[in-house]
Amino acid sequence: MAAEFFQDKSLDPAVSGFAYRAADSAADALVLTHGAGSNSKSPLLIALSDVFAGAGITVLRCDLPYRQARPYGPPRPGDAERDRSGLKNAAAAVRKLVSGRMLLGGQSYGGRQATMLCADEPELVDGLLVLSYPLHAPSRPDRPRIQHLPSLKTPALFVHGTRDPFGSIEEMQSALKLIPAKTKLLPVNNAGHDLGFKGKSRNEELPGKVLEEFSDLLCVTVVPGWRSLIYPARF
Repeated sequence: MAAEFFQDKSLDPAVSGFAYRAADSAADALVLTHGAGSNSKSPLLIALSDVFAGAGITVLRCDLPYRQARPYGPPRPGDAERDRSGLKNAAAAVRKLVSGRMLLGGQSYGGRQATMLCADEPELVDGLLVLSYPLHAPSRPDRPRIQHLPSLKTPALFVHGTRDPFGSIEEMQSALKLIPAKTKLLPVNNAGHDLGFKGKSRNEELPGKVLEEFSDLLCVTVVPGWRSLIYPARF
């Protein structure tokens, strides 16, 4: 399924990114966003979007407001609240396309903002996909970013590399115990914060595994035989 440029300037912050529209208007939908130094063209986001869309899910991989305003550089301290508003608007824009359940996700900074948004608005979406949650700065494990987790009531799949300097698997397991909703942690062996998508490197097996675990956790509606559609040479 080909991605098409998607924009909705009627909202503030505006929504901008790339959409994969499922043929079924009753399909589930996923809004997916990027980390602090990246954008919606991240190889990881593209790979995940291709697999989820191939399984019959409408996907929007979007740029957060700070990235729409500045093509390079990390978010500034005052950007987070507006970025969360941007994610909320992205979900609202996608709801116009399909009538199925709404799912929200992001990598690193984007994933953290998604969890914070859902902690404040528990009815906003039906599930979360959190990639490389930045549990703490690499040099500050004594300052975990967990304050909002006890308020998070949205079921969530956390995907985390076993070599991620922003939090060990053991630290993530401990943090997830604070969340009252249903959660699952998917460790990615020998992967760092990039989950195996760095430079020209690609963890080809990861997107399908993420979809499988996510659909099992949340009973996401996927087309029958999606594996053979996405990986025809293997099935």
